[in-house]
Amino acid sequence: MSAPPRNWEGQSTARQPLFIGQYYSWWKNRMRDHIQREDYELWDIVTDSPLATLEKNAEGVDVPKTRADCNVEEMKKWEKNAKAKKWLICGLGPDEYNRIQDSSTAKKIWDTLQVAHEVTTQVKRSRGTLLYSQYENFVIKDGKTIQEMYTRFTTLTNELKSLRRIIPEEVRVKKILTRVLPITGENKITAIKESKNIATLSLDELIGKGAWHSESLKVLI
Repeated sequence: MSAPPRNWEGQSTARQPLFIGQYYSWWKNRMRDHIQREDYELWDIVTDSPLATLEKNAEGVDVPKTRADCNVEEMKKWEKNAKAKKWLICGLGPDEYNRIQDSSTAKKIWDTLQVAHEVTTQVKRSRGTLLYSQYENFVIKDGKTIQEMYTRFTTLTNELKSLRRIIPEEVRVKKILTRVLPITGENKITAIKESKNIATLSLDELIGKGAWHSESLKVLI
């Protein structure tokens, strides 16, 4: 899942993230977390929309339900819907607002944005296949630093995770050790692989602490 630059508007913890047509997956997850933090029940309204909008008249025909016809529980749900709509609408730029301005429920807003910005299942599957192939063939590029390699590798595995193709930490660590790190560190890499701590070694420890350096290796084995 790609994320916007650090100076992207909407990073405040006190207000909802802003969506102006870019980084939809990032915005969707952030908005979900924001709404749940404000009021967890609001998320049920967004995803399930248990709102009674119709009732049968004397002729048995479905007609819109008026405010006066709603019971206390239904009114509470409509109040929650209004609050959820407020958070969603205030998190949208002008173009995105135009998509949803006629939506009467928070769920309708959410579903409309999903249809407009989420890729189809088939495209997701194709994207996942392509990304996994890149993961399988991942190597450190000539002239690139270990940290640059790590950033590229993490971005790739995070994108796979967003497509529900989760690669366990231990598998990623072993891949870095066996396929990616420079051959010049082969002896140290072998020592790390044989360490009793390999199963719990994280990528941050491996890359951030420079585990292939001799001074860091003493800590790991």
